[in-house]
Amino acid sequence: MSENELEQLRRRIDELNEQILDVISERASLVQKIGEIKKQNGAPPYDPIRERAILDRIVEKNQGPFNTETLQHLFKEIFKASLNLQEDDRRKGLLVSRKRKLEDTIIDINGETIGDGKQRLIAGPCAVESYEQTRSVAEQVKKHGVKFLRGGAFKPRTSPYDFQGLGVEGLKILRQVGDEFQLSVISEIMSANDLDAAEQYIDIIQIGARNMQNFELLKAVGSSNKPVLLKRGLSATIDEYMKAAEYVFTSGNENIILCERGIRTFEKATRNTLDISAVPILKQETHLPVFVDVTHATGRRDLLIPTARAALAIGADGVMVEVHPDPSVALSDSAQQMDFQQFDAFIDAIKPYGLYTQA
Repeated sequence: MSENELEQLRRRIDELNEQILDVISERASLVQKIGEIKKQNGAPPYDPIRERAILDRIVEKNQGPFNTETLQHLFKEIFKASLNLQEDDRRKGLLVSRKRKLEDTIIDINGETIGDGKQRLIAGPCAVESYEQTRSVAEQVKKHGVKFLRGGAFKPRTSPYDFQGLGVEGLKILRQVGDEFQLSVISEIMSANDLDAAEQYIDIIQIGARNMQNFELLKAVGSSNKPVLLKRGLSATIDEYMKAAEYVFTSGNENIILCERGIRTFEKATRNTLDISAVPILKQETHLPVFVDVTHATGRRDLLIPTARAALAIGADGVMVEVHPDPSVALSDSAQQMDFQQFDAFIDAIKPYGLYTQA
């Protein structure tokens, strides 16, 4: 073959490459349009039946020189890229996405801000057990310049025989103590039926991990004017987590705080496995503030300091921990709550890592 013939063949390949690029680009545009129609109709992006039909047609049409397996591999890569394109388009459409809003969402709660770069702490007992217990914890929280008090009134427990919380009475206690110490209070609700009481007594409504995909509850709190702290589900992907937040956002409530609290894996050394990488991913993918609940992530007092340091160092907007006057007699989760002396040490240990407190 002469040098001239080789050059002609190469030029022809270049022409074909450009034609292939044009065809692939046109195909991608069609895929995006199909994705929009599927989204409007509520259909999933992936259609395995159609993909199999296309691959079968390729087998019928193939006349070489590529073997069937090679062509199927090439088209599967095209299918994969097309599916990713549809998913990217869907994610761009999410109101919680960073692609829809570049600046960080900053939430004002009784004059205190979350999401403004100051790394906050939410602390309090796992469950509100009594006025005296809650007040003693609030006194310690206030002493350290922490402005947010947590406490469970409705407790979702694995066993029906475990302490389920004081219900509305617990919310009343939390409100009374919060007012006494000028603290904003946060508590979980498990049902839309509890929303009226929550709006009356607490400042931040928490949606727990087990209810992350309770869509009717998400829509209900989306209609509230109270900020919502949404915990990641036990086995939820980040994409599923973002879409759960979208339920709240699209229902009208834009004041959402995300909270990573560990996911369920095969590992048993800790209560859950803290997905610390979720923090920077959520900060990049969304404009919402991100907290880390190190208590539920680890289930171990001895790991609270290093995991809290890691959370602050990696860019979390805040950390959540549990504190009890005497964890040994706590009515729930005694192994993971700190006593007051341990809480003092915890504050001293994480302050140098960026924790923001007020005198």
